[in-house]
Amino acid sequence: MELICPAGTPASFREAVDAGADVVYCGFRDETNARNFPGLNFTRKELEQSIAYAQSKGTQTYVALNTFMRAGDEIVWYEAVDDAVRLGADAVIVADFGLMAYVAEYHPRQRLHVSVQASASNVDAINFLVDAFGAKRVVLPRILTIPDIARIARQITCEIEVFVFGGLCVMAEGRCSLSSYATGKSPNMNGVCSPASHVRYRQDGNDLVSELGDYTINRFPDGEAAGYPTLCKGRFEVAGQYGYAFEDPVSLDVMDHIDGLREAGVCALKIEGRQRGKAYVAEVVSTLRRTLSADSRSRPALIHRLKLLSEGQQTTSGAYEKRWR
Repeated sequence: MELICPAGTPASFREAVDAGADVVYCGFRDETNARNFPGLNFTRKELEQSIAYAQSKGTQTYVALNTFMRAGDEIVWYEAVDDAVRLGADAVIVADFGLMAYVAEYHPRQRLHVSVQASASNVDAINFLVDAFGAKRVVLPRILTIPDIARIARQITCEIEVFVFGGLCVMAEGRCSLSSYATGKSPNMNGVCSPASHVRYRQDGNDLVSELGDYTINRFPDGEAAGYPTLCKGRFEVAGQYGYAFEDPVSLDVMDHIDGLREAGVCALKIEGRQRGKAYVAEVVSTLRRTLSADSRSRPALIHRLKLLSEGQQTTSGAYEKRWR
């Protein structure tokens, strides 16, 4: 299975390549990219140089153009596709159906992957994208179980890629409006989920309080690791019970399920983390590279140390092992 690794900067890109990535995925420094944060991402020149470096090491590059086009300004996304193809991207990762149509019509030989942001999570949706736009691969949302993935794999004709480590989005990606509700900034349109500009921490007695926009997301007593404030990982009172309504503020880690994912028909394993630094990328990629070639008994020791790099210093198997609350 391919190991697909993140890069938010040229330095992280080189670290991912050197650490053993089969593929590095990244995006342009604009709203065509769902990680559109200050200080991240690539100019056209930086991407050209990074692709050349990857090619020299036998590594592929996927360019994420995974936001939805804004009516009247489609040219921004069209030009991003044109530039990604011109610079030698091995695949473009696309969420917007209109942009998929553009790729299919104007760059029919360009490999097209369906972004997780497209929220294609059933056989009919995926087969439609294959038939209509020639999609070669679908990145499945992080809400499916391994039996779900296996059932889908048996009935589609394109490849399957899944997330295995890093930030856990507990929603059907591409359909979440929580960040938009709290901050006015959309992950689907602006490329930002819970933007740092709207995040605040304050001390209240012995508690550290995290806030997003005008909303209190969590309170952490002394000694409890504090996660990044996103609404879907907030701690609230619901139906008379106080706790995490959707998911704990922890990172995804399903490397214990690699054999099951392989048997289910998955061909590529994706690490989340384009907002992370190059040290994180190097450590995670090199460890998971070794994990893929290790037997099941050796894997826990290899990946245990990665918990220290995870959100809240904890990890979860998400939908692979537990039910929704």
